[in-house]
Amino acid sequence: MPNRFERLAAIDCSDHVERKNNLTYLSWAWAWDAFKRAFPDSYFTVYETETGCPYWTDGRTCWVKTGVTLVDGDYSLELIERLPVMDFRNNSVPLESVTSTQVNKSIQRSLTKALARHGLGLYIYAGEDLPVDAERDLKATPADRTPPEGYKKEPVKKAKVTVAKPDEIPFF
Repeated sequence: MPNRFERLAAIDCSDHVERKNNLTYLSWAWAWDAFKRAFPDSYFTVYETETGCPYWTDGRTCWVKTGVTLVDGDYSLELIERLPVMDFRNNSVPLESVTSTQVNKSIQRSLTKALARHGLGLYIYAGEDLPVDAERDLKATPADRTPPEGYKKEPVKKAKVTVAKPDEIPFF
């Protein structure tokens, strides 16, 4: 049986994406439905500030924070996503211009990206954080790709990961 990430990453989302302004979006409603069908006990959290505001600010712009907790029997894992409140051009909105609609759309986008951290539709976001030249290199065949100047291949080190159940975590 594939692991949870592989199980979600294997779901074909291609019939549920939209293109806007040269960006690809996955329907948050469809993504949540697919996730809940795979792991029905899972849930999401929209984090709020101490005053109950659904976004944080640095005084200039603002961002939202969501978490998706995958629950599968005794196993649970929350992955968190933070996302700027953006306009229709995907530019950060100045704090004094933020609308509730922009905040709501950012929460839904953040939720979808948190789902992608669990594997569902992750391939849609591949390369979104890369500069234009890197995106071009990703489209090239492996033989066409050249490492950046000064690149030195290091051996891969495997990390040992230990996961404790919540009741096994000591409190100090």
